Amino acid sequence: MQDPLEFSPQASRREPWNKGKLLGAKPPLRPKHVWAIRSKLQVDGRTRDLAMFNLAIDSKLRGCDLVSLKVQDVAPHGHAVDRGTVRQKKKTGRPVRFEMTEQTREALDGYIKATSKKPGDFLFTGRRGHDRGMTTRQYARLLAVWVASIGLDPKFFGTHSLRRTKATLIYRRTGNLRAVQLLLGHKKIESTVRYLGIEVDDALAIAEQVDV
Repeated sequence: MQDPLEFSPQASRREPWNKGKLLGAKPPLRPKHVWAIRSKLQVDGRTRDLAMFNLAIDSKLRGCDLVSLKVQDVAPHGHAVDRGTVRQKKKTGRPVRFEMTEQTREALDGYIKATSKKPGDFLFTGRRGHDRGMTTRQYARLLAVWVASIGLDPKFFGTHSLRRTKATLIYRRTGNLRAVQLLLGHKKIESTVRYLGIEVDDALAIAEQVDV
């Protein structure tokens, strides 16, 4: 017996989920883009967004892990620490450590103080209330606003753009793929190679810089 929904008018009018979207890996932001967004958020006084943007760049966390952070993960004693650790919710489920630069710690401290958040509170909350973390969809919408605010097309960027940004810079400056693998929390180095989009030409360029 045929499923009646298969022939319903609503089913035939349903648009593909990817209509109008650019698929594939989203590129990292360039340093000039990072500084432009950071400056815009500072000028506009968007305390939460500045803290979230800075932490997303430093931590290199997936969106689901970033929005799941509690205050105690970054500021266990009331102020932001140099390094944090979080267990990844998806993919590997392994703990991953991340660093927080001075400007990120300052942004976090200002945000936590302004919102009077406690250690057990979600660090970033959205429309669902203070007792629930922001959703990844809300995070993606915020990113689109940040990117558009400096004249970039949001269609070309996603939350993985922020995850890739610092990891890509570290790899380009050091060529240390193992270090990037650890920072991203990948189980296999092949995953890091694919994630960064490393090609044979990249590997050869690094090899040419080494004399024996």
